[in-house]
Amino acid sequence: MDAIETDLPFLTALRRDLHAHPELGFEEERTSGIVAGILEEAGIAVHRGLGGTGVVGTLTVGNGSRSIGLRADMDALAMQEAAERPYKSKAAGKMHACGHDGHTVLLLGAARALAKVRSFSGTVHFIFQPAEEGRGGARRMVQDGLFRLFPCDAVYGLHNMPGLDPDEIAVVEGPQLASSDSWRLTLRGVGTHGAKPHLGRDAVTAAGSFIAGLQTIVGRVVDPLQPAVVSACSLQAGDPRALNVIPETVEIGGTARAYSAAVRDQLETEIGRLAQGAAAMFGVAADYRFERRIPPVVNHPDATTRALAAARDVFGSKVRRSFPPSTAGDDFAFFAAEAAGCYVWLGNGPARDGALHHNSAYDFNDAAIGPGVRFWTRLVECELTTG
Repeated sequence: MDAIETDLPFLTALRRDLHAHPELGFEEERTSGIVAGILEEAGIAVHRGLGGTGVVGTLTVGNGSRSIGLRADMDALAMQEAAERPYKSKAAGKMHACGHDGHTVLLLGAARALAKVRSFSGTVHFIFQPAEEGRGGARRMVQDGLFRLFPCDAVYGLHNMPGLDPDEIAVVEGPQLASSDSWRLTLRGVGTHGAKPHLGRDAVTAAGSFIAGLQTIVGRVVDPLQPAVVSACSLQAGDPRALNVIPETVEIGGTARAYSAAVRDQLETEIGRLAQGAAAMFGVAADYRFERRIPPVVNHPDATTRALAAARDVFGSKVRRSFPPSTAGDDFAFFAAEAAGCYVWLGNGPARDGALHHNSAYDFNDAAIGPGVRFWTRLVECELTTG
């Protein structure tokens, strides 16, 4: 591990540089250029442009036939950074508020260490993914032939987790992140004077009934032992400058989350059923659409067992085998659909001043760089053993 320890000052400076220069999904030109350059300097074969701005580095050592993929996301969020720090974002309205700057550096650190030590036999693909934050980067990489060009027997993802110590990791079999789907409903009535509602068909009242009934899907239809979330997050109707007009249309939008394919299907059906019921009750028309965006992330048993072995070697007794899944989504799910996948949680330390993911005061904890690089490195050694 001397190579990793020696590399920490470089990796810390790089992480802060990336933090100061955030780029949104499919715009990671500077970041992907830095990634490709560092991989090439380490003697690792580089493929650029997969999924737009994605980068894949490939390192083969010995004659082992097994190949694995390690994934890091590179994109930032469209947020203004509020906290003052020497490496604060220089891009207005853009910020690394989820730690993808740290994820990128962890994987680069592992690539550099493995290229020096070469302590495995087989092939590892270092996958630097663009546009994880809702813009579909993983799907684009798969569509562009990621697993055809770089076959993997297993694929691994890592995400930082505020609340766990930087020398702590959670490796848990089964569901880790929920599906992340969007739904939209347009209710179309007949607009009329606010004083003469009997002359129209009130889409606003229908919308109120729909929204009030929305939580009955989770509370009364979905199996209570199966977690699910349905939220209305957007409502557009009428004009605040015309408070004597009942509008013709109301537009509602929201999100649906589940950990299983069956419940995901159920949410799509039941939101539509409720929408049609509310529309029929008030004599208006309903136009309902459900957009399947990201499947749930479910850790494969075999891949989880191997990740757990590597985690124990690095973190010892500070490995958590029980940790609650998140209702957030991650398009790593598209990778795990192509090969046995495992997604782990690396500690990021306490969430100071409420600085959780997607918070304007958030920052990746540099104390997690060493443990994260060691985990990636040890995982490759365990997966691609020379013995």
